[in-house]
Amino acid sequence: MDKFKGQPRLPKFAVPKRYDLRLIPDLIACTFTGTVSIDVDIVADTRFIVLNAADISVNDDSVSFTPLTSSKALAAPKVVLFEEDEILVLEFTEILPRGVGVLQLGFSGILNDKLKGFYKSTYEHNGEKKNMAVTQFEPADARKCFPCWDEPACKATFKITLEVPAELVALSNMPIVDEKVDGNVKVVSYQESPIMSTYLVAIVVGLFDYVEDHTSDGIKVRVYCQVGKADQGKFALHVGAKTLDLFKEYFAVPYPLPKMDMIAIPDFAAGAMENYGLVTYRETILLYDEQHSAASNKQRVAIVVAHELAHQWFGNLVTMEWWTHLWLNEGFATWVSYLAIDSLFPEWKIWTQFLDESTDGLRLDGLEESHPIEVEVNHVAEIDEIFDAISYMKGASVIRMLQSYLGAEVFQQKSLAAYVKNHAYSNAKTEDLWSALEAESGEPVNKLMSFWTKQTGYPVVSAKITDGKLELEQSRFLSSGSPGEGQWIVPVTLCCGSYDMRKNFLLESKSGVYDLKELLGSSIDDGSGTWIKINVDQAGFYRVKYDDTLAAGLRKATENQSLTSIDRYGILDDSFALSMARQQSLASLLTLISAYKKELDYTVMSNLIVISYKLVKIAADANLELMSEIKQLFVGVFQFAAGKLGWDPKQGESHLDAMLRGEVLTALAVFGHDETRKEATRRFDAFLADRNTSLLPPDLRRAAYVAVMQRANKSDKSGYESLLRVYRETEMSEEKTRILGSLACCPDPSIVQDVLNFVLSDEVVRNQDALYGLYGVSWEGREGAWKWLQEKWEYVEETWGSGFLITRFISAVVSPFASFEKAKEVEEFFAMRSKPSMARTLKQSIERVHINANWVESIRKEDNLTQLVAHLSSN
Repeated sequence: MDKFKGQPRLPKFAVPKRYDLRLIPDLIACTFTGTVSIDVDIVADTRFIVLNAADISVNDDSVSFTPLTSSKALAAPKVVLFEEDEILVLEFTEILPRGVGVLQLGFSGILNDKLKGFYKSTYEHNGEKKNMAVTQFEPADARKCFPCWDEPACKATFKITLEVPAELVALSNMPIVDEKVDGNVKVVSYQESPIMSTYLVAIVVGLFDYVEDHTSDGIKVRVYCQVGKADQGKFALHVGAKTLDLFKEYFAVPYPLPKMDMIAIPDFAAGAMENYGLVTYRETILLYDEQHSAASNKQRVAIVVAHELAHQWFGNLVTMEWWTHLWLNEGFATWVSYLAIDSLFPEWKIWTQFLDESTDGLRLDGLEESHPIEVEVNHVAEIDEIFDAISYMKGASVIRMLQSYLGAEVFQQKSLAAYVKNHAYSNAKTEDLWSALEAESGEPVNKLMSFWTKQTGYPVVSAKITDGKLELEQSRFLSSGSPGEGQWIVPVTLCCGSYDMRKNFLLESKSGVYDLKELLGSSIDDGSGTWIKINVDQAGFYRVKYDDTLAAGLRKATENQSLTSIDRYGILDDSFALSMARQQSLASLLTLISAYKKELDYTVMSNLIVISYKLVKIAADANLELMSEIKQLFVGVFQFAAGKLGWDPKQGESHLDAMLRGEVLTALAVFGHDETRKEATRRFDAFLADRNTSLLPPDLRRAAYVAVMQRANKSDKSGYESLLRVYRETEMSEEKTRILGSLACCPDPSIVQDVLNFVLSDEVVRNQDALYGLYGVSWEGREGAWKWLQEKWEYVEETWGSGFLITRFISAVVSPFASFEKAKEVEEFFAMRSKPSMARTLKQSIERVHINANWVESIRKEDNLTQLVAHLSSN
């Protein structure tokens, strides 16, 4: 038996074909029992059957295998669960006959509180606290509910039966075919599913309301939620029905199931999960309230619904062969969700906002401790950590880069449709997608893309002009500023002076020289008098470093608004990254930022605000006087937009203006703008008196909450206590998370300590939401947050340690530091506490501390920086 231990994959001598699964959850005792009959094809001589099981008890006496060629059931005298490997090994006395037989097992388990496997979530109904039963099986937790071949390539059909209290709603992947009520209990049987992977099996049992619609071809679509919240499901329902229609056309394959249910779960670790035909969501990501939800939440609901429904084709119908190819699921669904939302809500300019996805990917992939898109997975504990910005955002960005290079028609109409049809109800690897695209485009897609998916990182392309020639050189970009290994085939796009003057080519070697006179005649000789933008529309997943002359031309073009918002964003983000990597001075970055004083585009401003928070904290570590001047510079930059937008929403204003108003006013409150803080406090007081006041609509609430917390302190906690009261009184998950994300921004460390202790009080803060309290910790509060994490580590590990959420605790608390001493302290603390499931995140967080520390040292060496910032502020 020991030969099966320590293996990354299950042996291949037995293959599951069909599961007949019966489950009986007890929602009061929080336990469950079940039986499963699995049609198994024995394809090689063996006395063993090896499958996955974890955290469940298998009844040894219930185990038998009956070959279809015989009616005699074979018992398994040895049944061993290897807990560390999460495998169940059944040893039989004789070699099992080849062909199909039925494996039967009985088992029992606990409805756990870890938000994975078969778990309990709590809710209130008519003032009474109740439990619901929920499944979350991705990536590898179906084994915590029933014994199975819990690998994506082991696809089978599923016939599910549930025995539940008669008054409850019981949902699964497929429609109900039979329901028998016997007193207080009902037995619910579901239609057999098409062939699918175990991680997509879903069951939810509880009390729910729903709203219903249909797609154009009659597929029933429902949104389920807690009783009394059905109206909040209408927006997601509209997006869901329209998106299913859209993807049916886009993939040229109909939606494969007879129904689509989407359900809001009160306790849920991830944002959402694409279970076939029964998609589960956090409440904040499915429910939208016209009166109390912010515009940003409406957009988030739309994007996530589109993402999960894209998975019904890309992930569920065609499934990655192994977790190494996770990015195929997540990167593609991320990219195509933007395509869908752009079609449904063109006024949102969602492709400009896609830059936020790319930036998240670039920031993580700028670390030496990043990983390739296609990452080796050798143990189940390693899977959780790759659900990150590389698989999702970098994955989506390289797909966008490839689509931009090949052209939309070749990419979709021929290649994708062929890929989905060829691999439907089966599994695929990255190379299968490249082969489909290569066959239709005639381009060397596999060769081109392997540079981007098989190696870590991405290039920075350095550009300068000499004698009318553009000289380009590529090298791996690292946020640490260290030289990096690697070379890519880089799709270069450039414009000179106008978007009509455009050129596309591949940079296939380390460097290249290109004559630009054919584009602009002699006007390019010294590089002055015009601008050159490389990586037009930020379609490529790389950064660009311009020489001083080219940078000056782009700064002027930014100020004149001669560039598109996408390109203004790109120049800013590249400059910020280069400054952090000490390849460019902070002075040059701040000079560029002063060119954005009349910026009104939502996405550009939103990124500028994120950058401003980071710069102010880094400046504080370098020199408090410099921090004060930088705050004033940003107050000056943000006041233009704040003045244009005002405090009150305007009739018929755009969704983007509504989002920008809240973000700009929040930033002004953080940076100490007195008028903003006063007005925010006035409106907050009106809100305390009347929760429905028009003075504080949802888009402005975060700004008001942050302003209140900026003024809270040990001797005057009234604002903080008022916010806690609002938190306790509201039933809206979105409002609760908005408040949690504002509380810890307080400059008084003692209040931050109160906040951190509050987020661990499970009577009011759900486990999945505790992290919101950590994300906004002020510069002054971070030392206390680190001490708090050390003191509470055992509790944190016990509560969140079995899933990916624990890694968020580490990155949120550790990453903001900026000293080598602190990095060493963190390493020493975790030396005996780290586990494989958090090792990568810990290394990345410590690397960020080193990057910050080096940046601070470099800023201290820059001359006359404070005077320069004062000068920029006054101009």
